[in-house]
Amino acid sequence: MAGRPPKKKKVAVGSETSSSIAEQTAAFLKAGGEIEQIKKGTSGQVQTTGRKHIVISSNHNK
Repeated sequence: MAGRPPKKKKVAVGSETSSSIAEQTAAFLKAGGEIEQIKKGTSGQVQTTGRKHIVISSNHNK
C-alpha cells in the first residue's frame, strides 16, 4: 500500500516576508536606488473625481 507523501514543514509567513522585503530593499539600494521618506498621513492616491453620494436605503426620495 502506498504511503502518504511527507508533510511539508510549516514556515512562519511573517518572517519569510520580512526577510524577503529586507533582501529586496538591500538589492534596490545596492543598485543605486534611493528611498524617499514621506510625511506621516500623506496618501499616494490621486482623487480624479468629486465625492460620490451613495444611497444606502431603498426609501430615498422618488
